[in-house]
Amino acid sequence: MSKTRIKTYDRIIQESLKLFNEQGERSITTNHIAAHLGISPGNLYYHFRNKEEIVYQIFLMYREFINQRLAVPEDRKMTVDDLVNYLDTAFLAMWQFRFMFYDLPGLLARNPQMQSEYHQFVNTELKNILGEHFREFIRLGLLKMDEEDIEAVSVNIWLVVKFWFAFEQTSRPRAPITEESGHRGVLQVLALLKPYVQLEYRHAFHSLYERHAA
Repeated sequence: MSKTRIKTYDRIIQESLKLFNEQGERSITTNHIAAHLGISPGNLYYHFRNKEEIVYQIFLMYREFINQRLAVPEDRKMTVDDLVNYLDTAFLAMWQFRFMFYDLPGLLARNPQMQSEYHQFVNTELKNILGEHFREFIRLGLLKMDEEDIEAVSVNIWLVVKFWFAFEQTSRPRAPITEESGHRGVLQVLALLKPYVQLEYRHAFHSLYERHAA
C-alpha cells in the first residue's frame, strides 16, 4: 500500500468520524464525505466500498482505544488515581466516538460485521476489563464488594456510560452536548460506587466527586 493511499485512507476515517459526531451518521453519505475531503466519490470508493466499511473501521479504533487505555497496568500496583483515569477514559471514549451511541441498535442493524464484533467486544473484552478493574480496586481496599456483585455493578456502570450522551440529548434538548456532559456522567457513576467505598478512602472519593462537580 502506497504512502498516498495510507494517507487518504486515514483521512477518510478521521474526517468521517468528525462529520458523524457533528451531524449524525445517518445524515452523512459517502458523497458528503468525499466533498468534505475534496476528493471524488470514485477515490473514496477505491478505499471503502460503502459507508458501513468506514463505520466499521471507526469501531475498531474505538475498541483499540478502550483496550489500550483501560488495560490494568502490569508493571505496578493500581492506586486511587487509577479510578480517576478509569472514569475519565470511559467518558472520553464516549465523547470521541459519540455518534456510535446516539442510535446504537440502528447502527448495528445496518452493519452486520460491526454487530457481530461489537457484541463479542462487550461480552468478552469489555467484561474482562471491567471485572479486572473492580477486583484490583477491591484488593487495593478502595472498594468492598462481594464477588457476585462485581458483574451487576459493572453492567450498571457500562449502561450509564454507554447511554449517557443520549440521555443528555433527551433531558437537555436545547443544550448542546459537550465534554462537560461527560463530567455529569462521571458523577452518576460515582453515585453507583459510593456505597462500596471503604471508610479510609471516603475523603479521596469525595475529592474526586468535587473535582467533577466543579
